[in-house]
Formats: sequence, C-alpha cells, structure tokens
Amino acid sequence: MTVQPDGTLQAGDLRDARYGEIFLIKPEGGRLRGAIYNTTGLNDCPAGKWRSLDPQKIAKEFDVPAVYLNGPRFWTMDRLTAYEFGEVRSFDGLEARLVADVLLPPGTNLAGRDPGRFYNDVVVERKTEWLFSGGRPVYELVTPDGKTYVLQAYSHIVDDSLTWDSLPTLADRLNLPEGWQYRVRTLDRDLPMRPEAGEAHVLQDELENTYMLLVTA
Repeated sequence: MTVQPDGTLQAGDLRDARYGEIFLIKPEGGRLRGAIYNTTGLNDCPAGKWRSLDPQKIAKEFDVPAVYLNGPRFWTMDRLTAYEFGEVRSFDGLEARLVADVLLPPGTNLAGRDPGRFYNDVVVERKTEWLFSGGRPVYELVTPDGKTYVLQAYSHIVDDSLTWDSLPTLADRLNLPEGWQYRVRTLDRDLPMRPEAGEAHVLQDELENTYMLLVTA
C-alpha cells in the first residue's frame, strides 16, 4: 500500500491477494466492539506466522477480553483506497494496520457455527472504497427484496480448498436462505463501492466468505 498525495492509502492488484485480520474485542453498552487490524499492504499473512498466533496471548498483551483471528482471506476487488486509517501494530511479529471497527450484535459468537450468525447484516465502521474493474467478474448474493451484496473476500477459515476458480460455482456449496440467489456477472464498467456515511453493511455465508451491500443512488 502507498500513501497518496491527498493523504489516502491505496493498494492495487488485489484480486486473490491473501490477508488476515485480528479483532481486538471489548464490551460496549451490552454489546461487543471489535477494532479490526488488517495485514493488507504489510505482508501476505504468511501461513506459519498466522498459525502461530495465540488469541489468548494477544488478548493479554493488548489488555482486551477477547481476540478473534479472521483469516486467512483473499480479496476479490481490484483496488482499495482508505480515507482514514490507524496505527500499525505487531502481533507476535505479524504486522497489521487498524482499518475499521465493528459493533457486533448481542450474543455473537465469532468462533461458533451457529447457523443464525450467517446471512445476517452487520455494520462495519470504516472509510474505504473498493473498486471492481469493468470487464471482470463479480460474485453477488441477491435477497428477495432486491438488495445486492457483492463478494469482497473469500475465506479459508472453514474450507481451505476454496480458490478463485471455484467462485463461479460457489452456489453449489451454499445453503442459501429461501428466495436468495447467488449471481455471477461481468461488469460493463468500473464498480466503486463506498460505505454510506462511514458505515458498510456486510454479511457472511456459512463458509465465512464476506459480502458488502451495494448502495445505489
């Protein structure tokens, strides 16, 4: 990632780029807030370092009640621009940058496999823009009421056999809610995606692939 003259942070050539995230989690008003640290632009989340991370040790070091390791993941967009970002920290030698905060719904168990956790919208506070380039494919979930969530990253958390080439047939692996559709389409122009008022609406499928709501004017 490089700092641009306008002070933004930008990274390109991101399709299929590997990364990981560390959530430092604290209670807030009866809910949980996670500060999200991301390895993008600092390293490619090396497998050995990632596997060696100990959430309990990190929680003690950073004086938080809990830590969640979110990865490895692989981006599906072409470029990202961060308009606000925080410090870089080292987690047992793995560097990651503060990029967002997420307020989790009551009763959330990030490490659990409760089916109720998936296909539910969660708000992530961040000021970034994703760019999906025209002429390239995007992978989407479409809800019965017409909302579109664009795949922003696929995951190796549940199934490390997932690859970029498997995404066109991902629907065969998903138990979609009634009336939902998994759609593949090729963009006829660039598709920029920014949070609305600093809030991105995201959800995950049961393989923990992550999608962001497409907000149209």
